[in-house]
Amino acid sequence: MELADIIGKQNADQIQTSGAIRFHIAGDTGRASGDSTDQDDVAEAMTSDYQAGHDATNPAFFFHLGDVIYGARKSALYRDEFYRPYMKYPGKILAIPGNHDGETFTGTDPTPLQAFLDNFCAAQATVPKIASDVGIFRETMTQPGVYWLLQAPFVNIIGLYSNIAEGPGNLIGAKGDKKQLTWLQATLTDLKKAKDVGDSRALVIATHHPVFSEGGHSGSAEMLQQIDQACTAAGIAPHALLAGHTHTYQRYTRTIAKPIAAQVICVDVGDGGHAASPVKAATGQPVGDAKFVKSLRGYGYVLVTVDKNRMVLEMFETTNGEKTSFDTATIDLATYRVT
Repeated sequence: MELADIIGKQNADQIQTSGAIRFHIAGDTGRASGDSTDQDDVAEAMTSDYQAGHDATNPAFFFHLGDVIYGARKSALYRDEFYRPYMKYPGKILAIPGNHDGETFTGTDPTPLQAFLDNFCAAQATVPKIASDVGIFRETMTQPGVYWLLQAPFVNIIGLYSNIAEGPGNLIGAKGDKKQLTWLQATLTDLKKAKDVGDSRALVIATHHPVFSEGGHSGSAEMLQQIDQACTAAGIAPHALLAGHTHTYQRYTRTIAKPIAAQVICVDVGDGGHAASPVKAATGQPVGDAKFVKSLRGYGYVLVTVDKNRMVLEMFETTNGEKTSFDTATIDLATYRVT
């Protein structure tokens, strides 16, 4: 996808001219026990980042990191657990599916991912009846699939599907299906070719399951190895790895030696509204080849800002309905140094 496909060429050109792109990230928003308060608080706080008349500097979209809907009757639940909470959110919403989006239930959800595909990978953008019936006019998205590449001013984002299992994540599908891995390898190779001729955009890779986690759910070492192997073969390194799933906010700084010597920001932003979990790690604790930096048991989202030189991820906490800046990480796009 190109950003112009999502928000229109004029808006995408304005972002390019402005010198930076901004977008929201959060995951795990499906309600716990029917209570929408925490999800609504996050949605309201993200909406407050928009200012009338500032189209070029407003967030370009919300990137949902998966687990949009938990439990059975997913198609029906989209009205109250997706369209209602984001009724006033002005931006488009992209997504990768989480394990709960792919789960099946006999009689109500027999086909994996069907409701997700209907709402995020529709053949054309239309307002679904479950939304229009209650006066909500958000259109379905037309993503090419459950994994994709978004090329935007200043950033390339790869969204991947890390499968149905509660954990750990894996990029290989049922019966050993390696189509996604093959696609990832080819996509990274193309991005490296573009980089070699002057494309200096940041590279972000997102999965629902985290590669590192010390709370909520465990990390996915095998999936990290799959991503590493594809990046090494292509000769390109991401600036950030994004994930949800943990029902927490966690940030790590990863140090790698190949394909280049680099630091990588790894963040779990699974605190979009569903059942906050504790984190057991201590500041500075090593986790694999990464170092644990900071965490939050609560709710919130991250605002990502990318220009030609750096990417900044600022986490806003919304626990108890108050929006406050909780954490900030910056990576230099040329040197791969995190501060």
